[in-house]
Amino acid sequence: MNIVQKFKETASSVLPIMIIVFVLGLTGAPLERDLILRFLIGGVMLIIGLTIFLIGIDVSILPLGERCGSELTKKRNLPLLLTASFIIGFFVTAAEPDIQVLADQVRSVFPFVNKPLFIVMIAAGVGLFIMFGLLRTVMHLSLKIILAVSYLVIFFLAFMQPDGFVGIAFDSGGATTGPMTVPFIMALGVGVSAVRAKSAGGDTDSQSDSFGLTGMASAGPVLAVLLYGILLSEHAVTGAAAQVSASEISAVHGLGAFVQIFPTVAAEAAVSLVPVVILFVVFQLLMLHMPPHQVARIIIGLVYSYIGLVVFLVGVNGGFMAAGRRIGEILGARAVQDGGWWVVLLIGTGLLIGAVVVCAEPAVWVLTDQVESISGGTVKRKVLLVFLSAGTAAAIGLAMVRAIKGFNLMYILVPGYVTALILMIFSPKLFTAIAFDSGGVASGPISSTFVLSFALGASQAAGSNSDAFGVIALIAMTPLIAIQILGIVFNHRKGGSAQ
Repeated sequence: MNIVQKFKETASSVLPIMIIVFVLGLTGAPLERDLILRFLIGGVMLIIGLTIFLIGIDVSILPLGERCGSELTKKRNLPLLLTASFIIGFFVTAAEPDIQVLADQVRSVFPFVNKPLFIVMIAAGVGLFIMFGLLRTVMHLSLKIILAVSYLVIFFLAFMQPDGFVGIAFDSGGATTGPMTVPFIMALGVGVSAVRAKSAGGDTDSQSDSFGLTGMASAGPVLAVLLYGILLSEHAVTGAAAQVSASEISAVHGLGAFVQIFPTVAAEAAVSLVPVVILFVVFQLLMLHMPPHQVARIIIGLVYSYIGLVVFLVGVNGGFMAAGRRIGEILGARAVQDGGWWVVLLIGTGLLIGAVVVCAEPAVWVLTDQVESISGGTVKRKVLLVFLSAGTAAAIGLAMVRAIKGFNLMYILVPGYVTALILMIFSPKLFTAIAFDSGGVASGPISSTFVLSFALGASQAAGSNSDAFGVIALIAMTPLIAIQILGIVFNHRKGGSAQ
């Protein structure tokens, strides 16, 4: 394991945001010294916790996913593969730290939302669509058709409920594909597609089937949360938003904030990882039969994952999110009251955060490497980063405008996804699969923690917390368009046709 490399990856994701907040906290959006201190401590804990967590993932979750995918496919038992993939997707998603953070954010605005049920719905959605995704790989079904049908159903359900819950549903799709879920899903998909490619003689279609599983997994939670929203009354969703004031956010001072939340976080992290432990034990006894030294390695990795998850969540809840929410609240209040350059500062801060966030995400760098490799160097990673950075910046900028103006999220999502679906007709299917995978990759831990908190603060200042939800959805939507456009350009230069 490369601890230094993991530390550099997580630090590069978090430090730019910490610098922006520190500068704003001393200038345009002055923060209390205690809150700045808590933010800095929380940021350091987030870096350390995520580093330890990702090391645990590499040691335990990733090899476990590869082995499960490979062994299940070798059994050549389709019902077993589909059932096991649903269970794996469900359990791994339930342990995803980004989902825990999102659930807490939703509860802070809508107290009537049942957190365990909310997480169960999201996990079930992921499990179901991973099952569909692996069925697509085995049966060699069209990813474009499956995605088109899925999003048509999603938007049909979206128009059946209040706007306040639509944003939460689409945000859950972006937040699901976090540091635990993505490695496991990709490992599972690679394991299945590798066995299929070997049996198919290594054809190019099998290569493209290696992508798209993460994109499908992102659609499942959206559909599941929309169904959950239908179960809730419209009055509850639109009328029961909680108003969280700055005084409540900073009610506990200094290091006491971290100490106070530690027992609850430790218990929740244990509950999150228990399903993964059960999953490991069951698969080890029934199918994997790994030797003792490999079992010991998996156990050590799970311990790392637990420790990292606890440190990560304590840092996030102890000060990191509170500072983001308070800065959004200050800038949003000034933008509403004074207008003028305060509106420009709020939107400009959103644009800057968007550009920094996507460039700092380690998974985005992995993605750009893949695209550059697949295109034979025709599509440069720098060009792709510019497209993704501009798209994410625009997404968060639009979220800031919506936070203070309060327009319907569907005014952006509908034309955005219609554009993405139309582009599927012309884009090579390999790039379509990568594009939908990248939608989840672009919305990482920073989006689910700081960016959403920042949007919540700005929205609250304008008098409506529910308008903050949707920012992760916008971040997840822009790569669908950007990468497919690049795919069309690449295809045109090669003189080919989209399949």
